[in-house]
Amino acid sequence: MIQNLAAGQAGMTSNVFLVDGERTVLVDVGMQFDVVSETRKYVDDIDAVVLTHTHPDHIGNLGDVTDAFGVDVWGYDTDQPGVDHKIADEAQVKIGDHSYEALHTPGHKNDHLCLYSPASGVLFAGDLVFANGGFGRTDLDEGNREVLIKSIQRLLDGVDENLTAMHTGHGPSVDATPRQDIELALQAAQMR
Repeated sequence: MIQNLAAGQAGMTSNVFLVDGERTVLVDVGMQFDVVSETRKYVDDIDAVVLTHTHPDHIGNLGDVTDAFGVDVWGYDTDQPGVDHKIADEAQVKIGDHSYEALHTPGHKNDHLCLYSPASGVLFAGDLVFANGGFGRTDLDEGNREVLIKSIQRLLDGVDENLTAMHTGHGPSVDATPRQDIELALQAAQMR
C-alpha cells in the first residue's frame, strides 16, 4: 500500500507517502500538519523515514515523526540536519516490500534523490519532475537548471518499461504513462 498522507491538507507541505510492508517507511514527512496522526490512521508504527531531499516543506515534521516513532532518517547527505544515514547514489533501499535504486538527481537541491523499483514499477520522484511535464524549481539556493536537465535525463535513462506509477513531491501521482510525463518535463526544462 502507498498512501499520500498529505492529500487534502491545507497549507504549505510536500506530499508524504506511507509505504506499508516488510519495511514500513515514510517517504518525506511534509510540514504544517499532524503527520503522526495521519500515519496512525493506517499503521501503528513505521520502520524508517526516507527523504527525497531536505527542503523545509519535505522535512518540517521530521522532529514530530522521529519523536513519535523513534525511527532513523535516511537521505543523501548526513551533513543535513536530521539525516542519520546516507543513501549513496545507486544504492538499494528497502521501502515497503520492494528494493528501490537511489538515483542522485541534483538541480533542484544538491541532496535530491529519486527512488525507483523496477520490480514494483514505482518511482518516487521528489521535486525533480511532476505530473504533466512539470519540473522542480531552480531559483532556490542550490538550484541549477543545467544540472536539473542532466538529472531528468539520468532519470529517463534509469527507468524502464516497467514504470507504471510516479509519486511526486507535490501535486497528483501519475499512474498512466508516467514516462511520458518525465519526457515532457525534460522538454519543458530545456526550453528557455
